[in-house]
Amino acid sequence: MAQKPSIPKGTRDFSPEEMAKRNYIFNTIREVYALYGFSQIETPAMETLQTLMGKYGEEGDKLLFKVLNSGDFLSGVEDAELCERNTARLAARLCEKGLRYDLTVPFARYVVMHRNELTFPFKRYQIQPVWRADRPQKGRYREFYQCDGDIIGSDSLLNEVELLHIIDDVFTRLNIRVAIKLNNRKILTGIAEIIGAPEKIIDITVAIDKLDKIGLDKVNEELRDKGLNEEAIAQLQPIILLEGSNESKLQTLRQALAQSETGLKGIDELEFILGKLTNQPLKAQLDIDLTLARGLNYYTGAILEVKALDVQIGSITGGGRYDNLTGVFGMPNVSGVGMSFGADRIYDVLSQLDLFPTDSLQATQVLFVNFGDKECDVCMQHATLFRAQGIRTEVFPESAKMKKQMGYADTHHIPYVALVGESEIEAGKIALKNMITGEQQLVTPQEAIDIITR
Repeated sequence: MAQKPSIPKGTRDFSPEEMAKRNYIFNTIREVYALYGFSQIETPAMETLQTLMGKYGEEGDKLLFKVLNSGDFLSGVEDAELCERNTARLAARLCEKGLRYDLTVPFARYVVMHRNELTFPFKRYQIQPVWRADRPQKGRYREFYQCDGDIIGSDSLLNEVELLHIIDDVFTRLNIRVAIKLNNRKILTGIAEIIGAPEKIIDITVAIDKLDKIGLDKVNEELRDKGLNEEAIAQLQPIILLEGSNESKLQTLRQALAQSETGLKGIDELEFILGKLTNQPLKAQLDIDLTLARGLNYYTGAILEVKALDVQIGSITGGGRYDNLTGVFGMPNVSGVGMSFGADRIYDVLSQLDLFPTDSLQATQVLFVNFGDKECDVCMQHATLFRAQGIRTEVFPESAKMKKQMGYADTHHIPYVALVGESEIEAGKIALKNMITGEQQLVTPQEAIDIITR
């Protein structure tokens, strides 16, 4: 007996209905990016491990899917090395490529390789799948799509303001109520300096970024494990739990970080962004959140995340400023800022809140019933006319029983069925049945087009 087929955990098949809904999300994001002057690119699913490793921090490196070398991948590997079972060393010998972890690092590689073809600032968007060897759970998959937008070659903070407006426009169109969380890595660096642990900045940011997931006690426990003393941890508490309006938070921070030049610069940057939004306010809620750290090491300035207000789920968009990501590829001092919409989580939010519009399915609008060869020829002519008018049209491929053909229309939620028999052919008309109301009319082809499209 053949073994029942399966797919890897953390991956999914998508039905036609699901794909129609996903394309509704992709098209919405694509349209908004285009409105702001972004151009689309694509990069390969696989990158060299030299490109990927060391860009996402220690935890990120562990989640990279590595691809075995082609052919005899054990060639040149001694038995003694295999017996040592040193996974990291073996992976370095056996794997030269990996599946991309995100779209930002491949984008930086793309910019460096194509620098002579690009005009800066370069605004790109990219909608492609990424892979992470994470533990699958609700809202977290091993294969998922990201919808990135980046502006590279400009250090202007107006770019951050523009990205916030893009976020606002996308979620307004999708009818999802969201809260945008905003912070700055310079402020976090300043906090690390003030508490006397500047060398622990990465440990601190990785830990406090988990506050929503594991709670304050567990965060403090992780900070202790990373070597922070009790005095430093105590100094952190009132800062990461800061409350009040955005303006009052920044005023309090300005006093707390008065001795940190880096921290004050981060505050200045956030104040600039908030100031520009005063004249063009967002529809979404915007909060300064000092617990937002964005675990990826390449962020250097403003960082942001978006949370859905009406569904319990992780962040559905995230991003930030990176001042020298291309430097690791031999092109230093190129500033960029970007973000990524999490299409899969956005899908889950829209599904839970039943927010997909009915016309997003792009299903067949009319089915021509097949009564036989002669009638089918006429139906095919009508179908060509309907499609030329933008009407999604099918002709049933066989002259099957009426019950089967009508059942097909019901199953696929086709709103209209067109019947063309001998009498309709003689009259030059179509019997058009509304499958929702049950009403049937004898109409000309043009009248049928008007009814379906109105």
